[in-house]
Amino acid sequence: MPLIRKSGKDTPPKTESAQPSDILRALVNGDADARWSAARSAGDLPGGVEALANALPAERDARVREAMLTSLARIASPQCVNAIVPLLRLDDASVRTAALDALRAMPDAVRAQLPALLRDGDSDVRILSCEIARTLPRADATALLGDVLASEPEANVCAAAIEVLAEVGGPEALPALDRCAARFADSAFLKFAIDIARGRIQAQSTESHG
Repeated sequence: MPLIRKSGKDTPPKTESAQPSDILRALVNGDADARWSAARSAGDLPGGVEALANALPAERDARVREAMLTSLARIASPQCVNAIVPLLRLDDASVRTAALDALRAMPDAVRAQLPALLRDGDSDVRILSCEIARTLPRADATALLGDVLASEPEANVCAAAIEVLAEVGGPEALPALDRCAARFADSAFLKFAIDIARGRIQAQSTESHG
């Protein structure tokens, strides 16, 4: 789900005359259009991030939720990250995807929480967190996902980390890939994924030194 949509019908109503307190109250008390407009404006107001964080868990309108996530991703503070992370645990795949997109849009803010997210008790959260690591500088992504491969008990989570490493990993990931292959020696699909990742990383390393 894209975080920002631009179309004529999505132009927010004018709120120049609205008081900040009225805008923030509209996040929970207004109709869908009022909540959407308030979500677009709240991030620029004192107390706006807290108001967005409080309103987000209960929001059921996808368009309004998208506006809230867009505002939080634009501000990109640790408080914004804390507001969005719980959505990764929900059963609704579309909400999880929207939350993932928002977190990926603010890699600097989410970086400090990634080690904990990659060790989360929910394997789905760990899988999604591998995707967040894709947005980091190569060295950071390689180190974090290498740690995942060293201790992760779930093959599916390892597969998610290997897929990201195949795209952004540096040669420092090769020993971790080898150790993961040894830990999951009976998994044909992981062996295949590791072989692909190893080949891509080695090819990229050769090209960069060519």
